[in-house]
Amino acid sequence: IFLSLQQDVIAGFLYAILILVVFHPVVDLIDNFNLTYKYAPLIIIRTAFEMAAVEKIEEQLASLRIAKRSVLSEEPAYLLDIDVSKPAQSESSRFVAVSCSNKSIRLYKRETLNFLQEYSSCPGILNGVRFAHTCDSVVFSACSDGTVKCWDIRLATQKAVQIFSGYPSSVFISFDINCSDVIICAGTEKVEKDTFLVFWDARGITNCASATKEPLGVYSESHNDDITKICFHPVEPNLVVSGSTDGLVNVFDINKDNEEDALLSTCNSDSSVSFIGWSGKAYKQVYCITHDEGFCWWDIAQLDTEEPIMLLRVLDVRDAVCVEGDGLHYLVGGLYHEKEDKLFLIGGTSRGNIHLLSCGTAGLSPVGTLCGGHSATVRSFCWNPTDEALLTGGEDAQLLLWKPGAVERSLAKKASMKIASSVQKRVRVHNSSLKSRKK
Repeated sequence: IFLSLQQDVIAGFLYAILILVVFHPVVDLIDNFNLTYKYAPLIIIRTAFEMAAVEKIEEQLASLRIAKRSVLSEEPAYLLDIDVSKPAQSESSRFVAVSCSNKSIRLYKRETLNFLQEYSSCPGILNGVRFAHTCDSVVFSACSDGTVKCWDIRLATQKAVQIFSGYPSSVFISFDINCSDVIICAGTEKVEKDTFLVFWDARGITNCASATKEPLGVYSESHNDDITKICFHPVEPNLVVSGSTDGLVNVFDINKDNEEDALLSTCNSDSSVSFIGWSGKAYKQVYCITHDEGFCWWDIAQLDTEEPIMLLRVLDVRDAVCVEGDGLHYLVGGLYHEKEDKLFLIGGTSRGNIHLLSCGTAGLSPVGTLCGGHSATVRSFCWNPTDEALLTGGEDAQLLLWKPGAVERSLAKKASMKIASSVQKRVRVHNSSLKSRKK
């Protein structure tokens, strides 16, 4: 008994030393901070609230369940891109547009996912889909025939009401329209040695497809391979970011007089870019996902400082994140939750499960998995911050609407489609010696 008591005393003494050595300096720092900084209590409370808010949104994303499922069309196709119409301030989105592998754009009702209309541009291939920001009845898509086409869904005709023409050799594979609906920008495939960012004035839709619009100009020096993604800034209409299979992610200010002055930043992902986006307070950060499942995240607000702009680089997210079950097979894209200032990535498996990942400067961490929806690879998604809902589309030809805590009437999972993909990933061998011209 005496020996046991002696051991307990020694153990207690060692624990006391450990606490003094490890925790006492931290306690001193906290005490000094509280005593010397008058706003310390407010900062501590604010930090606690922010952590609670992040946990809440992560729980909300993890609680997403299927609310609606579209009916399979007579001609099933992969769903490659999704956009929702931008509503008036007091309204909700009314329409969903989907870019499909059968070269068409399909239109659905937002709340019911009932099919409304289909637009095509045969023999050209439509790439991407975007609604106008100021009118929810106008939808755009880039075409491999060297044009960007615009449709007005209020009209009975399936013909484009406006065509923005490129140059004879142009094959557009990416595009976007800025937040003021003034400028359209489209990116081309590399033809011989040329690759372009082409710009048009989007104002004054004429309702007459014969009245084609010519380009305002092009940028031709900043990329040397296919321009796979273009994304305008959410609130600053003059800023646009482009990504390419050359591995570069370029940020431009199109208000500048020439391409050299317009190029604000060139960041190198060292791989073929498959997705780009804006994030952070006032959207001062850009990020990209690569075709080999890498992730890069930069803070361009630090361009004029001595601080590094790289927030996080993950060479292969599949190896960096441990996901239970059948693992993580690929990334689809990213979504930025503006209200909580939090960036998330969306990935999945070949069986259709969707994984949500939280992004931080310390790394990536799993948030949750959405199961029971798709039966094949998920190719596209669209996050609607108005009602915290997620739309997803994939190789099973299904369009799904996910909402927090929703209950689907029929939980029957559709079988995987057995059709050949009409879209191949554009992957190139990359020259690791490519360096950014600026930070």
